[in-house]
Amino acid sequence: MGPVRSAWLCSALLLLAAVAPEPGGACSCAPAHPQQLLCDAALAIRAKISSEKVVPASDDPLDSHKLIRYEIKQIKMFKGFEKLKDVQYVYTPYDSSLCGVKLEANNKKQYLLTGQILSDGKVLIHLCNYIEPWDDLSLSQKKSLNQRYQMGCGCKITTCYMVPCSITAPNECLWTDWLMERRLYGHQAKHYACIKRSDGTCSWYRGGPPPEKEFIDISEP
Repeated sequence: MGPVRSAWLCSALLLLAAVAPEPGGACSCAPAHPQQLLCDAALAIRAKISSEKVVPASDDPLDSHKLIRYEIKQIKMFKGFEKLKDVQYVYTPYDSSLCGVKLEANNKKQYLLTGQILSDGKVLIHLCNYIEPWDDLSLSQKKSLNQRYQMGCGCKITTCYMVPCSITAPNECLWTDWLMERRLYGHQAKHYACIKRSDGTCSWYRGGPPPEKEFIDISEP
């Protein structure tokens, strides 16, 4: 295995270690608000999938791991400008138990894709990233991709599963969709962003232009 391929495979395996499959063989991802997923990603783009191809994960003939290489047409980049200008391919594990992503390669359906940028510039995506058909995003989510979500990357979003559930730090927002709707990706996930204010505290904000003074705070369940 060449040094470049070896480094690439090592980086990919380290990233996938955070989303290792459960003992039963299924991919498992910790729940996260869309804003948190965007903040954790190195890259966020809107794209169409032109084609797909199964490729070896390395040049090592003893390595049985495979990847799906998606050729994409980038429409817009929201995050990652400082590392990449244009993305032509994204890679994902072939095996769904390793959180591989299955996308429709018909050059018609558009996706929001987020992922990590490896040391050689390749983009790796998996099911635990923020990956959605573009048409499934709410208008607020689409607008938040430009700036609003990233304005809140210094905030902490805590998932509330039961009461009592309270803020433990001033830079924290409580994600209460499960308490209110018995589903994680409900109204709050679709329409709110957790934004840091000038005094260092964080609060939920809904829609419109970037906030100045007014905030809607639904941090208490």
